[in-house]
Amino acid sequence: MAWYAALVGWGARRPVPRPLRRPLYGAFSRLVGADLGEADRAPVDFATFGEMFARRLRPGARPFELPATALACPCDGRLAVAGPIADGTLVQAKGIDYRVADLLCDESLAARFTGGWFTTIYLSPANYHRVHAPLDGELVGYDYVPGELWPVSQRFVDGVDGLLARNERAVIHLDTAVGRVAVVMVSAVGVGNIWLVHLGTDSRGWRAGGELRRISPSPRPRVRRGDELGAFLLGSTVVLLLEPGAVTASPPAPGSPVRCGQPLGQTGGGRA
Repeated sequence: MAWYAALVGWGARRPVPRPLRRPLYGAFSRLVGADLGEADRAPVDFATFGEMFARRLRPGARPFELPATALACPCDGRLAVAGPIADGTLVQAKGIDYRVADLLCDESLAARFTGGWFTTIYLSPANYHRVHAPLDGELVGYDYVPGELWPVSQRFVDGVDGLLARNERAVIHLDTAVGRVAVVMVSAVGVGNIWLVHLGTDSRGWRAGGELRRISPSPRPRVRRGDELGAFLLGSTVVLLLEPGAVTASPPAPGSPVRCGQPLGQTGGGRA
């Protein structure tokens, strides 16, 4: 599947002739149900499919006008599952769990999240593909974890053990007033790269190396709730993890559509 992802990524970076942009992007948006009217520019101004997929939105399209204690949804998509992190495992699908340590590639950090709370949000090609900070905090670092590129459609999520801990991913670490937060951006087949805003780079070069990378920016950037953290090409998955006591969660029901900036719960005491 790596060859397919590379091919899709290559195609997404190829310039689209201006006269073809409106009809091609319009056909795509009708096919998948994307709302290009929310974008920060007209369809003809996207030079490539990749730019259109990872489009920014016009100001005010996703306001983060929440109470100070609210945990914000980091992305658009479908909330697949949410709940406690019990015994160091996360729920992937009915009857399929996977280890936090495998997702993060870090046993000691995984222990910090045991007894905490998580949610998994699946993005589709119709969605807005940028990921934002769910809380104010300090950006501690990034981990790039090489892996496979399984599809994340429901058929594969229901049938492939540990899929989210097997696919390529980037783990974004934030220190917040309620403890450590991990925002995990998981790639999938057809996802050409993960763009990481504060590094100003994407995952293509790291993928070629095939090695785990841990990157700690210096100085550590401060982020505000709603600040952009990264972007996907096409759709994939975001897994959000918080420490014990950090959140009193009252998320939408599994299967519900969610939008970037809506509340997922209220923050509590957490753990420093």
